[in-house]
Amino acid sequence: MSDSLQRGFQLPSEQQAIRDKCFHPSGIFVEFPIEDVETSIPERFEEIVRRHPENIAVKMGTEQITYDELNKAANRVAHAIVAPLGQGQEPVALFIERGTLLVIASMAVLKAGKVAIHADPSTSRERVDRILDQSQAAMVLIDRRTHSLAREWVGNSRAMLDVEELTANVSEENLNLSLSPDSYAEISFTSGSTGQAKGAVITHRQRLHEAMTFANLYHICPQDRLGNFGPSSIGKQLFYALLNGATQYPVSHRSEGLLHIDKWLIEEGITIFISLPTAFRHLVNTAPTDERFPNLRVIRLCGEPLIRRDVELYQQQFSSGCVLVNMYASKEAGTISQYLIDKNTLVLGSRVPVGYPEDGVVVCVVDDLANQVPYDQSGEIVVQSRFLSSGYWQGDAPTANPPDPKTVETEERRCFTGDIGRLSKDGLLEHLGRKDSMVKIRSFRVDIGEVEAKLSNHPGVKEAAVIAKEDSLGGKTLIAYFVPLGHPTPTVTSLRNFLGKDLPDYMIPATFISLLNFPLLATGKINRRALPDPDKSRPALATVYASPTTPIEQQLVKVWGEILSLDRIGIHDNFFELGGHSLAATRVVSQVIKQFQLEIPLRSLFESPTVAEMSAVITEHQGKLLGKEELERLLSELELMSDEEAQQLVAKESVKG
Repeated sequence: MSDSLQRGFQLPSEQQAIRDKCFHPSGIFVEFPIEDVETSIPERFEEIVRRHPENIAVKMGTEQITYDELNKAANRVAHAIVAPLGQGQEPVALFIERGTLLVIASMAVLKAGKVAIHADPSTSRERVDRILDQSQAAMVLIDRRTHSLAREWVGNSRAMLDVEELTANVSEENLNLSLSPDSYAEISFTSGSTGQAKGAVITHRQRLHEAMTFANLYHICPQDRLGNFGPSSIGKQLFYALLNGATQYPVSHRSEGLLHIDKWLIEEGITIFISLPTAFRHLVNTAPTDERFPNLRVIRLCGEPLIRRDVELYQQQFSSGCVLVNMYASKEAGTISQYLIDKNTLVLGSRVPVGYPEDGVVVCVVDDLANQVPYDQSGEIVVQSRFLSSGYWQGDAPTANPPDPKTVETEERRCFTGDIGRLSKDGLLEHLGRKDSMVKIRSFRVDIGEVEAKLSNHPGVKEAAVIAKEDSLGGKTLIAYFVPLGHPTPTVTSLRNFLGKDLPDYMIPATFISLLNFPLLATGKINRRALPDPDKSRPALATVYASPTTPIEQQLVKVWGEILSLDRIGIHDNFFELGGHSLAATRVVSQVIKQFQLEIPLRSLFESPTVAEMSAVITEHQGKLLGKEELERLLSELELMSDEEAQQLVAKESVKG
């Protein structure tokens, strides 16, 4: 790499002007001082509690808790953690799905001086086991809802603490432990190309710096209401509110779906909306065109590419007092850059830039030899800062962010992000995609290497390769190639069942193709570009082919074939084994409703994984014709149905498949 990373970029006047107007109209902003970054999360939080004890800290549906109540509840749990474990820095796992209890437990772990890990009960047992084993978690926090499952999964291998069953004599006073800003706050597990989850270590300093940057950019005040529409109730988004006196409104997109975002934003008076672009698109496409969301002043999007059309929709739908922000971040580096957009912002390219580096963050773009490339040329994005993760837990991977030998005095570290980008002369950064195999499947981040590793472990598979291609629905789909280990060749049924034991459904390939050998490059690596495209033939299933025998079955086979791009479907073939998923199921049900126009419960159709079963449901409801208005309502409901809602309807049969 060249002698130094690029420093001293001046924020353009138009960006500064947008930044300057990011104020709550009736709130009083108090700057988050840089000195507080050199403390700890509990210390900053307890100061906020002293300032705003009666403010609502977190509200989730009908549940809410004030800052004072949250602090006292977290103190009780923290004392109960320290009592058996002492004051070491052991990892403590949170086996609590969601709700204010998860927030209390998360803060309690930090107050106890421990390291928080989210062992999500809604994921697979194998994944939770792996996270607990790799982290060497000393204790698992549970609640009444997860008590039985925890006993089944964890058993007596680790200490467990039910946060709802503490004795009355546990203290609710602050512990006042002395914690360094370099102390570990969280281990955030991702998935690596080896198939093993990797735990990025997050320090108190990193979380505090992110909270400071967020607060000072958007001028967060106690009157703000932060709506976090994401997969979890913990993480950095929670600290944006709790370390600034605002109220956090976490909503899980897995459980709540996307249909009623507009009502939620209005009813809760959300002022700052933090989300994926997917949820934002649902919002602008379903909300009334005359709705301006008067309380909403910031929409901050991250995690997926933002396109020019998204900006145009924002500019059409939202008031002049609302700012759109495209943010770029990673677990290891935290917030890297942000691009602020208002009514006058003009995006020229198809992609929206990810903006200008945050204060305290230096960005450059390098080639394969780690040399800086000229401005406006693409390469890997490298970040340098004092506020990066120090690496991965327990050395399960090489240190991600090695210290820069030229910045020993300031303790800066470097992070090679694995992302491809382009940097303009004035410091504007564009994100062009992943350098490695990370892809987005139905809004979920998927590491292809993990899927390959799991598939390679199948007893009947010699080698495996997985690629992502665009499907007929306009999204990405996974295609798996494998070389069988002897005979007989594994069926798609056995491969799906094997992967389903350890991977969520969106990580299971839609198509499996058996090859005698893989095409290779001169280096000996698989030539992925030479892998054959899937054809329209029926996959090798464990189910014996049976042809349609009735007019309804023939009509359904045609519908399924068009949506799944297959020329032959048996009436007993499982929809998911044929490559279907929740969004494709929505398309099938929509076509069935259109063609048959019968009054059929949607759930019955979603729970019919074969043509024969779906035909039986249709036959049962013949004679119950839909009226025009009811037909339009059902089709509209299907069109607006989120992937998460569709998954809930098909989950039972998907697992069977």
